[in-house]
Amino acid sequence: MTGSLASWTDGETRSAIVDFVDRVTDESGPDHVEPAARIAVFDNDGTLWCEKPMPIQLDFTIRRLAEMAEGDPSLRSQQPWKASYENDLHWLGAAMVKHYHGDDADLKLLMGAITQAFGELTVEDYDRRVTEFFGAADHPTIGRPYRGCGFAPMVELLGYLESHGFTNYIASGGDRDFMRPVAGNLYGVPPERIIGSALGLSYRDDAGHTDLLYKAALDFFDDGPEKPVRIWSRIGRRPILSVGNSNGDLPMMAFSELPGAPALRLLILHDDGDREFDYVAGAEDVLDRARKNDWTVVSMKNDWHTIFATDTA
Repeated sequence: MTGSLASWTDGETRSAIVDFVDRVTDESGPDHVEPAARIAVFDNDGTLWCEKPMPIQLDFTIRRLAEMAEGDPSLRSQQPWKASYENDLHWLGAAMVKHYHGDDADLKLLMGAITQAFGELTVEDYDRRVTEFFGAADHPTIGRPYRGCGFAPMVELLGYLESHGFTNYIASGGDRDFMRPVAGNLYGVPPERIIGSALGLSYRDDAGHTDLLYKAALDFFDDGPEKPVRIWSRIGRRPILSVGNSNGDLPMMAFSELPGAPALRLLILHDDGDREFDYVAGAEDVLDRARKNDWTVVSMKNDWHTIFATDTA
């Protein structure tokens, strides 16, 4: 991790980042923030790595659901096994868009299937499966390995903040333990600073052999209003910098400010259909809030020289 912002175009967006960091690190200035309070939180899907045509974790999950449907034909008529078995990316992607618009009917079906897919696995077995997935799987349309789908400017931003005394956390609606095996290599963020959704866990001691096992039940879904709750419960501090890209990130971004205290909110706008994707579905509300509250909107097309980071996993 370096302190460079080489992939960022010179302009208002880059200046907003540099100016903010300069202000909060200037010990003689009115906006100085002690290093311990320089907390930055980042969403993951669509913020740190590509989330279209579906989140990377969803691809990992539907491969497991398709395996289950292969072994049990009765599942092939039930969603989301049906969509997974038929590789129906439209249904799966639409489930997430519906969630961002407040309709969780399909997401509940998907979350219920996930608990069945990974229940009773040990944490080490799940870690191994995730690591193997990232070692072999490619993005279905971009033609890059998933481990090369992190955004270079965001990796640079993480390093830039760290070099100026910030502590970076990932606060994602994605599964905490799906991100942990790869976040160190991709982002330089260690496992203890990953905040995300999670299945429940149980402890087993079998004649001195101990395991942590996933339960077939969701413990919490770290999205929307749950994000500030999870951030506070894990960190015990209110962030002064937050980065997101969807309506599910709006509460986290709004939470990242105290009246009279410095704050920076960055909203990633996917507007580069040539190098990545061009869409606003699921981000309409947060875009409206960003424009009304003068948050910084980051145009992937105009503010980033380069989209994707080097394959580092």
